[in-house]
Amino acid sequence: MADTGLVETLLQRVEKVDGGLDSQDVATSLGVDHQAIVGAVKSLQALGDVISAEQRSSKHWELTGEGCEIAEQGSHEARVVSSIPEEGMPQSQLMKLAFGKVGFSKAMSNKWIRLDKGHEGGPRIFKTVERLEDLVRDKLLLVQKGQASQLEEKEKNELKKRKLLSEVTVKSYWITKGSCFSTTITKQETELTPEMIASGSWKEKKFKPYNFEAMGVALDCGHLHPLMKVRTQFRQIFLEMGFTEMPTNNFIESSFWNFDSLFQPQQHPARDQHDTFFLSDPAQAHEFPQDYLERVRKVHSEGGFGSQGYKYDWKIEEAQKNILRTHTTAVSARMLYKLAQQENFTPVKYFSIDRVFRNETLDATHLAEFHQIEGVVADFGLTLGDLMGILHQFFNKLGLKKWVEVGNSGMFRPEMLLPMGLPEGVTVIAWGLSLERPTMIKYGINNIRELVGHKVNLQMVYDSPVCRLDS
Repeated sequence: MADTGLVETLLQRVEKVDGGLDSQDVATSLGVDHQAIVGAVKSLQALGDVISAEQRSSKHWELTGEGCEIAEQGSHEARVVSSIPEEGMPQSQLMKLAFGKVGFSKAMSNKWIRLDKGHEGGPRIFKTVERLEDLVRDKLLLVQKGQASQLEEKEKNELKKRKLLSEVTVKSYWITKGSCFSTTITKQETELTPEMIASGSWKEKKFKPYNFEAMGVALDCGHLHPLMKVRTQFRQIFLEMGFTEMPTNNFIESSFWNFDSLFQPQQHPARDQHDTFFLSDPAQAHEFPQDYLERVRKVHSEGGFGSQGYKYDWKIEEAQKNILRTHTTAVSARMLYKLAQQENFTPVKYFSIDRVFRNETLDATHLAEFHQIEGVVADFGLTLGDLMGILHQFFNKLGLKKWVEVGNSGMFRPEMLLPMGLPEGVTVIAWGLSLERPTMIKYGINNIRELVGHKVNLQMVYDSPVCRLDS
């Protein structure tokens, strides 16, 4: 509620006029800020139809800060003339004055001064008039007194061009009496209480009308999940670094692509039922690139490509088993095999962010599914230094200020890449992490030390034989 005294004064002013009042004129006459009058108007409008207020816009001219200075002290050109003694003044000395540069130009244009460039002491300025009429200051004083209408539009525009005047739009209210006008303020009740009903006092009360068109309070809902926020940030980082997103819509994968193609032996513990979800229907996959499958079988059981292999009886029945994928590296394997089938090799940068599944014991820090983030780069001659450089850029963009164990990284083995058909000399560097871990770091979930592990150095590698460090 606005100041009660100001509200009552406004009502008394309205009562005395037949037509109406402008809120700007009322503020000027009372010597108060216009916003105070606007507040009083809005308070009266909230009481019902006490007054009628129509918003209006008007334009008027005001002096700028520099204009106010000139109105007080005189124009730059007039001050230049008054600063020059009878014997003249060196031009260099005049230019040191705050008003010297602008004033010199205008005074020369008005022919109030002259410049003697051949003076023996250097260029010197002399007055050419004894008295002058400072029209610029006179015009600004008229505007300051509210008499801008006495100036022609051309004169106003010239002063505006010199940034001495500005045209201001003022919004005000035209105030008239309402149908319930009164100079006495009666507070309207906003709710009917049990006491009013019991005593019957509600009959003498005035109630504020309900506004059935008012908007309700916005519901506090519809927020993005923290995982989705961080996933969007990760995806944007990869795209900024020039990576292409891999298709990851196949949650069901064969053991061949999930394990065998990555040169993981069939007796590896990760392939046991206590770590992996196996499907019962369909239990097996049957469509594989046969020539590639044979090369994978051979490198596992007999060796090849500079490797002695694992020396065991590789079984197609194990490779055919369908599972819920345990990592998105299965997608990376498919993409690299597809790349190898191209007639001419081209360097690639791939990434994926999607769900993977592990047969975990559920507890506070483990679920049967989580999101894996994976980055893969394939090119000739990549080294561990390239991997470290990409990781450094990646985690800097992520905003981690120190090295923590949020993922693994390494280089794919030749036993994985060469059977695919990739050219010799092509190296693939890769890294992966769980989306949930950096999300927990970012959003401050408890038990961070348990969730993200210990600090590690840049040489983070997989425990899996899929990766090895090369010099």
